[in-house]
Amino acid sequence: MRQAVAGYASVTVHFDPDQATVDSLGPAIKRLAAKRPKVEVPGRLHRIPVVYDGEDLDEVTRSLNLSRDELIAIHTRPIYRVFLVGFVPGWAYLGPLPEELYLPRRKVPRMQVPPGSVAIAGRQTGIYPLPTPGGWHLIGRTSVRLFLPDSDPPCLFRAGDRVKFFAA
Repeated sequence: MRQAVAGYASVTVHFDPDQATVDSLGPAIKRLAAKRPKVEVPGRLHRIPVVYDGEDLDEVTRSLNLSRDELIAIHTRPIYRVFLVGFVPGWAYLGPLPEELYLPRRKVPRMQVPPGSVAIAGRQTGIYPLPTPGGWHLIGRTSVRLFLPDSDPPCLFRAGDRVKFFAA
């Protein structure tokens, strides 16, 4: 194997076909995985303040038959896992979202979502780090900056980190 690249729900393995076959990779990967030590320490915990006043909040509460307070209590209850950082620099796919908040993506995405917007869609939640198009439901906003281009690393969140939202 030359390289393994973790994706959201898969791992891509790059290999030299002159040194290995597709059939030999499966057992080799299983042997490597069995040797890997168990991770005992969870990822870093980030506490993120949220002002729950998002552009879609009223529509979301109506769709889910929840009050604002119920939505806030449900959204702030879990400690979310950072599944993957991608889409745009600093965007973290967080989950799993409590079932009570499952909603499909918006039928019509916005052309631009303000940075710091906290959103939900499907079984995930996230924070838009930059002004970007987006199709998730905006439920709040945070002042925490997720993409810091002059920092090393430039993204606040890393896969495996944990995120706890609280009402600001």
